[in-house]
Amino acid sequence: MGTKAFVIHIEPKGRSASARALRDAQARLDEAVGLTAAIHLDVVVAQIAPLARPTPATLLGTGKVEEIAIIARDQEPDVIIVNAHLTPVQQRNLEKAWNSKVLDRTAVILEIFGERAATREGRLQVELAHLNYQRSRLVRSWTHLERQRGGFGFLGGPGESQIESDRRLIAERIVRIKAELEKVKKTRNLGRQARKKVPFPVVALVGYTNAGKSTLFNRLTESEVLAKDLLFATLDPTMRGVKLPRGTNIILSDTVGFIADLPTELIAAFRATLEEVLEADVIVHVRDAAHDETAAQKADVLAVLAELGVPPDRPMLEVLNKIDLLEPEQRAGLLDRTGDTIAASALTGEGIPALRAAFEANVTRDNITLSLKLDASDGSALAFAYRHAQVLDRKDRGEKISLSLRIHPDDLSRFESRFPRKIVLEQGAAP
Repeated sequence: MGTKAFVIHIEPKGRSASARALRDAQARLDEAVGLTAAIHLDVVVAQIAPLARPTPATLLGTGKVEEIAIIARDQEPDVIIVNAHLTPVQQRNLEKAWNSKVLDRTAVILEIFGERAATREGRLQVELAHLNYQRSRLVRSWTHLERQRGGFGFLGGPGESQIESDRRLIAERIVRIKAELEKVKKTRNLGRQARKKVPFPVVALVGYTNAGKSTLFNRLTESEVLAKDLLFATLDPTMRGVKLPRGTNIILSDTVGFIADLPTELIAAFRATLEEVLEADVIVHVRDAAHDETAAQKADVLAVLAELGVPPDRPMLEVLNKIDLLEPEQRAGLLDRTGDTIAASALTGEGIPALRAAFEANVTRDNITLSLKLDASDGSALAFAYRHAQVLDRKDRGEKISLSLRIHPDDLSRFESRFPRKIVLEQGAAP
């Protein structure tokens, strides 16, 4: 057996009835166990700890702290995971009371992100979040700053180092990381500007962690992005070009999954990564339709999107994913739904044609139809038309070519700017 963990979910007794209806205590404990497993710990015991009134020194009351201490002496866990936010004082006091390393929810999520971040930007952002988290705490040795693998050493380390020295190291490292992130941000902005010159609409997949976004991304793009039944399998955004059924080209973006009570340190650190969501023409909210907590997960995702500043009028599609896990009658009922909610299975491909059509309907909703007359020898104008518009019909008449197109007004303006002498006829609203 590997490193043993004792997981405790703190359940405030004062939670409103509506909050309890969305997500009950057992589901919150199960999620905490999943987070713990994601950092390769063996959960030997897990329990719910009711909390009537928070205690400043230990969060939990004296009786519950002693009760957990007895279980800890019996089970001898290497680490005790508290599914709540602990202040530095509470963490230190609980470690003394339980004679064990103690991690709160924020530390566990940061540890997962530290292990999974693959790109340089992702690693910098997670490290910045970790440094901000650790700045107010007694900090262990900073040897992890030179390590090659991910993770942040919450689970080990040679012991306490001098606090003032650590604080100075943290402050200096934060300044350096912020400077590096600014350079990365400028580079990414240049990339975004370059994409705008070849202006394919951006469709961003968002959703609760483990809702199946990466599996759906792979299905739609025929890619092999990491897709596992694992919390936070995807951390770094991935973008691929996709051609839709009627010829429209889009850029599809896969993003980090959201989670309830996402640490504020990570929201700030990953705001830059999630700028692709803010810039997206269409946001696709992928939900796990088979999950008992799907309504609560939806509420959490919408709350994070609002906090990130996504405009409420941004086009949004909802994908009820994993319908292959539902009973046949439930699945049939969902597949009959229309509008901006599409039922699908990224695993089996069921519902994917309808989803592709919904993508196209959303990104072309502002398009107009027109007829364009070109010289047969004008290859650049013809190439532009095929690259940036949907060609509905083509007629070749000797040295002239007549095209019937559906095109976005912005692309039409670009065409008229680049080819001012071409003849545009029969312009009107798209059907």
